[in-house]
Amino acid sequence: MIAWLDLAAGASGDMLLGALVDVGVPLDVPARAVGGLPVEPVVLTTEQVTRHGLGATRVHVHAPPSSTHRTWPHVRGVLADADLDDAVRDRALAVFERLALAEGRVHRVDPDEVHFHEVGALDALADVVGVVAGFAHLGLDRLAASPVALGSGSARGAHGVVPIPAPAVLELLAGIPVVAGPVPAETCTPTGAALLAELVDDWTTLPPMRVSRTGYGAGGRDPEERPNVVRLVLGEPGDAAPPGPVVLETNVDDLDPRLWPGVLDALLAAGASDAWLTPILMKKGRPAHTLSALCPPGAVAAVQRAVFASTSTIGLRVVEVGKVALERTTAAVDVLDGSIGVKVARRDGRVVNVSIEYEDVAALALARQLPVKEVLRAATAAAEEAYPVDG
Repeated sequence: MIAWLDLAAGASGDMLLGALVDVGVPLDVPARAVGGLPVEPVVLTTEQVTRHGLGATRVHVHAPPSSTHRTWPHVRGVLADADLDDAVRDRALAVFERLALAEGRVHRVDPDEVHFHEVGALDALADVVGVVAGFAHLGLDRLAASPVALGSGSARGAHGVVPIPAPAVLELLAGIPVVAGPVPAETCTPTGAALLAELVDDWTTLPPMRVSRTGYGAGGRDPEERPNVVRLVLGEPGDAAPPGPVVLETNVDDLDPRLWPGVLDALLAAGASDAWLTPILMKKGRPAHTLSALCPPGAVAAVQRAVFASTSTIGLRVVEVGKVALERTTAAVDVLDGSIGVKVARRDGRVVNVSIEYEDVAALALARQLPVKEVLRAATAAAEEAYPVDG
């Protein structure tokens, strides 16, 4: 099973918890995990709400007031002593480690000296452990997500007035696609950002899937700009069409022509299925060549590097192409006490073409001190006898 998170309204721990419960994760799954923390009693409850007319589940975390400013070593000890499955404990520790490192970079202190303040409160511990336990319960093969809406403006925190997106949020989501979004307020919390950075495998639009369930987790606010919900979509991977072959092309008018054979060899060595030159006439009457390379999807990057390394071009055209290929096998025929490779092409099980490996022919001709054309004639006859073309 795979899942996709729609984060157009941002994300927080309680919104992610709500979405998990809304797709059918029993509330007692995160509740049992939270209950295993060696801290003051914490209770989770749910409420059905609407956001812009859209029904959603809101999870409330009820925790007693706490003035403890927990540091990363303290939180690490709490999680180490908690009655949790090892997978849940390890993932929760990884989330809080991300938070500690991000806060440390923002405040320019050692992560072990970071006082989490809001992030270290009991409700954040409950959010992190509950969300990690909820996703572990789903047993996903892959979790994807859309770009994250972070909000804009400013807010007052434990350190004073801070800009939105919060500095720690930007640290946590470095390298991840984000947008401000339409809401002029904080829409992604540090806890939510750390959970996303740890749990999400791919950042993309809705991937191909056969949808089975959809859940909505609500935040506490109801802004007028858009529904304040995280949407979680569950399903099985769809039958996406596999990527096809690609043709890389470039026009070159300033390369020493003696280099072209080596260029073609370099492209084939890099993984191109075929490579060729086409003489052309460019603007102002300049003679030139179009260099083309047919590449399987997995070889595109390597062939691109080979083109730039071995030619003078500064750009490439990338064209996805369709391809019809006959079933082919390799074999050999005995000729003049030697062996010549052949390729046998079939369609619907019938032989439709047989080609001779010319390099083998040339090598045997040299070894036997015979004209190449004589060896080629003999190899062709042997191949026709061994693999007659069927119609």
